Formats: sequence, C-alpha cells, structure tokens
Amino acid sequence: MKHSLKKSKESVLNNTMINFKQNLFQKVPKALAYAIFFSVIMLLQQCAPQAKSGKLKNGDLLFVTAKETGLSGAINNVTQKQKEASFDHIGIVEKENNHWYVLHAAPKGGSQKQHLKFFLADQADDGQKVIIYRLKPEYQSSISIALKKAESMIGKPYNFNYILDENSYYCSDYIERAFRDDHVFKLEPMTFIDPKTGKTNDFWTEFYKKKNLKVPEGEPGCNPNGLAASEKLGRVGEL
Repeated sequence: MKHSLKKSKESVLNNTMINFKQNLFQKVPKALAYAIFFSVIMLLQQCAPQAKSGKLKNGDLLFVTAKETGLSGAINNVTQKQKEASFDHIGIVEKENNHWYVLHAAPKGGSQKQHLKFFLADQADDGQKVIIYRLKPEYQSSISIALKKAESMIGKPYNFNYILDENSYYCSDYIERAFRDDHVFKLEPMTFIDPKTGKTNDFWTEFYKKKNLKVPEGEPGCNPNGLAASEKLGRVGEL
C-alpha cells in the first residue's frame, strides 16, 4: 500500500512537471524557458533534504541499516538483538546555523562532522537506510553535553580493531563516549560468536588473525544494535 502511494505521488509530480514544461515553452522564449525550467528543478532538489530533515530534532541518533555481507553482515551477525533492528553504523545530529550535520566516526574520515545531505548520500550509495531514534524526554537534558563532547572528539582516527582505544574510535564507541558523563549508554562484554553455530564467526577469526590479534571475546565494548536496544531511546522512523 505504501509503495503504491509513493508511486502515485511520483506519478503526479512527474505529470505536473511535464505540464509545467509544456506550458512554459508555449508562453516564454525558448532560452528563457530553459533557464526557468532548470531553476525550478534545482530548487526542488534542494528542498528534498530539507523536507527530510523536518523530522529531526537536535541530538537525534541516526542508525544505518546493516548489509547482509562483508564487515557489515559480520557485525550484525553477532550483535543483532531485535528483529526490527539491524544496524551497522550510528551518528548524532546537530543543527548549527540552520544547517543539519551528523557527528560520527567512520572508516573514511574518522571522527567527523558531516553535512546531513552528504551523510544521507553516502548511505544511499550503499543501498542502506537511515532510521531516527530519539532520547526519551527524561534523558533529553544529556544532549547539550553529549554534542560538546562529540565536537571535542572530531579529528580522531577510526578504530579498525574495534578494541577500546583512547586515541581512535569506532562508530558506537564515539556515541557512547559522547553520552558517557550522564551514563546514558553502557559498555558490555563483546561477543563474536555466531548464534547459529555457537562458535566464533569465521569472518572475525580471519579478521583478527590478519591483524595478529586475539579475538577480543568478552572485552568491554558496544555496537549499534546494542545502543538501538536501549530502553532510553524511542524509534521515530525512517529519514
């Protein structure tokens, strides 16, 4: 039903643009008509991210849905806690000078402050969706301190070992640290065991073998699925 409504809206918009173009070219000189038409197209494209960001509130958390294969699939395989929650990345949003930004730690660029439209474009390129979660009212007071902390960590490299390190961060680690002063989230013993086999997931065995490291089973850490399962958050919906 939702898909058919979406297609219907797209059809109406396309027909509107076709009619607009035909009427425009009938009434206005060709060169001017082209200029007006493409200006309208650019305006509509700029409005799209703003319409999406209308759902957001300062301090909202953006969770990126997991892929089924590779590193993303391996993370999800050993961390998924809820049927409807399957995530491999997380960031926190901040509104500044009427623009939305996502503060997050990513393999490309480390801990960074990225414009929302570029963050969304990166996820769309990988075929992943972005889901908004929001702190419940009684925890909203933690946001201002968390954003300041997140800002202070910008520039740190990405932690490719996923073992806690004071000089580099992975995505959920970055968010947990941002809220750490108010104990919003907590570190838990990490596991790399495949729930279907009861043995260490083959991906992680090879992953740490190549790094000459022992699989950090049981060491403290966090992950996007664990944070999403927090009772202090409420799911808002897709961005």
